[in-house]
Amino acid sequence: MNKNGTFSEAACAVLNAADPLKKTSAAFAAQKILEKTAGAGQIGDALPPASPARPLKPFLVPPGDVPRRKLGSIAGRAALLHAIAHIEFNAIDLAFDMAVRFLPEIHRLGLAPSEFASDWIKIGAEEAKHFGLINERLNALGYAYGDFPAHNGLWEAAENTSDSLVARLAIAPLILEARGLDVTPPMIDRLRVAGDEESCAVLEVIYQDEIGHVACGKRWFDHVCHKMGQDPGAIFGQLVERRFRSALRPPFNHVAREKAGLEPAFYERN
Repeated sequence: MNKNGTFSEAACAVLNAADPLKKTSAAFAAQKILEKTAGAGQIGDALPPASPARPLKPFLVPPGDVPRRKLGSIAGRAALLHAIAHIEFNAIDLAFDMAVRFLPEIHRLGLAPSEFASDWIKIGAEEAKHFGLINERLNALGYAYGDFPAHNGLWEAAENTSDSLVARLAIAPLILEARGLDVTPPMIDRLRVAGDEESCAVLEVIYQDEIGHVACGKRWFDHVCHKMGQDPGAIFGQLVERRFRSALRPPFNHVAREKAGLEPAFYERN
């Protein structure tokens, strides 16, 4: 082990941190290891936990029980921002779990483990930045992460794909994060109508970064499919049916999706 620690140790430190501030700090520490080693640090052999550590709040409830309020009130905007904060909090763990859980498969396929780990650690650090920006905005409105209930759907999707790299890549970045590209611009428009330009500015930052996250997912999905000797579009369609079990529904943000490397022919048939 070098004096900076290994990539897998850094990723597991994030996953094992329950407190939101400690989790984001660990994410930034992992990013610093990348910077110090120029992305060529040791991989290590630390193993991820089955599930990441979680704070006592927010309370987790069924998706239908998460509060939805009109954006004309401060409480309504806070509820929306809290839901986004929870997505970003889970996205930190999704990225760092990706960075370490599938390294043996990446190695077996003859791909570059250090490049794979580096890409997802960078994304994890950006998700930590997003969480911090949203939580700061919640604080400015008089609220904090944990003040509203939330659901566990995003991490359940991770658990359901923990056995397969190609399935995780399809479901997490190419379906769930890509859906964020579809819904964020209308969300920004609604907040702008409500006069909340500060929240709009935060969501604009997140939106632009997420295009890069989806692009990274598509790049690695293509790499993995080609190493498997499979057509990415065909495999994606099969995984939508088997692992997502729901049609991908419009409206789609074709402009943002194409910037991320998702052509309509890739997802519209599903």
